[in-house]
Amino acid sequence: MQQEKIDFEFITSPGSLRRLKLKFSGVAQGVSKIFCAEVEGITPYVVEVETDIHIGLSSFNIVGLADKAVSEARERVSSALKNSKIKPPTRENRKVTVNLAPADLKKNGSQYDLAIALGYLLASQQIKSFDTKRKIFLGELSLNGELRPVRGVFNICQMAKEKGFESVFVPWQNAKEAAFVKGINIYPVFSLVQLINHLEEKELIQPLETQEFFPERFKQVDFSEIKGQEVAKRALSIAAAGGHNLFMSGPPGAGKTMLAQSLISILPNLSFEEALEITQIYSAAGLLTEKPFVSWRPFRAPHHSASLVALIGGGQTPRPGEVSLAHRGVLFLDEIPEFHRDVLESLRQPLEDGKVTISRSRGTLTLPSKFMLVAAANPCPCGYAGDSRRECRCSPYQVIKYQRKISGPLMDRIDIHIWVNNLEISDFKKEADFEETEKIFQKVNRAREIQRQRMKKMNLNIFTNSELSSKQIENCVNLDKGAQVLLEKAMERNFLSARGYFKVLKVARTIADMEESEEVKADFLSEALSYREKVNQ
Repeated sequence: MQQEKIDFEFITSPGSLRRLKLKFSGVAQGVSKIFCAEVEGITPYVVEVETDIHIGLSSFNIVGLADKAVSEARERVSSALKNSKIKPPTRENRKVTVNLAPADLKKNGSQYDLAIALGYLLASQQIKSFDTKRKIFLGELSLNGELRPVRGVFNICQMAKEKGFESVFVPWQNAKEAAFVKGINIYPVFSLVQLINHLEEKELIQPLETQEFFPERFKQVDFSEIKGQEVAKRALSIAAAGGHNLFMSGPPGAGKTMLAQSLISILPNLSFEEALEITQIYSAAGLLTEKPFVSWRPFRAPHHSASLVALIGGGQTPRPGEVSLAHRGVLFLDEIPEFHRDVLESLRQPLEDGKVTISRSRGTLTLPSKFMLVAAANPCPCGYAGDSRRECRCSPYQVIKYQRKISGPLMDRIDIHIWVNNLEISDFKKEADFEETEKIFQKVNRAREIQRQRMKKMNLNIFTNSELSSKQIENCVNLDKGAQVLLEKAMERNFLSARGYFKVLKVARTIADMEESEEVKADFLSEALSYREKVNQ
């Protein structure tokens, strides 16, 4: 870097004997532009990091609607430069201004550190100039110049590819998740010095090889481990085949939690498109720690003390909530009456639309949330109402009050309702059929493939019957005469609401798909209707 020495001689007035001679040893003025990115929810945006240096009183300012973590970058960057044997901004009499554009987009997080440091080095001419137009730089700097991981790297790399960028430089801890994005060079960076050597072509960093996607099956509890409970297992199979919501009621210890956990073992493997959607959510939430790519269906089971923000998402820096983290998987709410009423009512929109919209004063944020809701509840506070073995100790008022914690509109959005009985002694003696899981898994897969082909013919970008709208389901259902009569009788007796009517058709269509039948027969519709009855509480 070439330094220029600038002498200023200032005379207070003509003929004055007082003269003040100031000498500044500074650098040539300059402006640089480096590209970084911001992730709002799960959506990434390109951010231009502009750095300007000129002679003046020492200062280092970051502007452009930056939060506290971004503003503190000046301290991290200064220390990282100093400890990397590079002249930091505070050493000389120079004013450094960093602008993060667009200025009206809120900047959050520490991913701007690396771009700010490079911008300063370019503007101060301490490194050779290079083409910055097709490169994005991400990473948090430690005080010794090493890089730390940041969130949203996978999403940013996908966006960079779509916008025509050629390279993305990321912390080495984030490199594996980014390597699943094809068609763009991903460079893992360990330190600021290593990156400078690469940019000056002294010691090149090799880009990572693209990783291939292989779906995995996550088994917390295998389906074959469930003793007895044939009715519940049948309902779980139908729910898995059509992506339907399920409500289980029964006494404590009947196995409701274990049934919910076993559902994942019979769900179909993720497609690559589904895996991309889930990985984007987990990357934005900073949860890609154990594995760089989500290749299994998620199972989320928040505690009943979870807040509205924890379940739905949002916060001062908007993050995905449990309904989005369960996207294309299962959201299990155990002891659902114990959840706060406002938290439960907030589930209405994501259950109906498959997405959740978070409104804040500065705008709205929409996140995907197509999940299977599996809810479990005891029939009363003591848990033994309707149990043949133990007597319920609750008064009728307590039972009604407990059951009213779950609103009718929310229950109406759940497709399948079942009662889970306690096991009999004979059930414990039955030997586990370890082939049962694979048999049901294959049956569910066949039903899903039938649905996928049907959706393809209808030019619909959905995967399961549960995602069909009211108009679409009527075009898919071919009721035989017996089923038509049965459905008319159910409507005449006010057995179904308008929403319940379409829920029954969706479940009946799924049962027909499991039996590989084009027609929805009376038996299929009868079974679907039985799942709409109020469970024995």
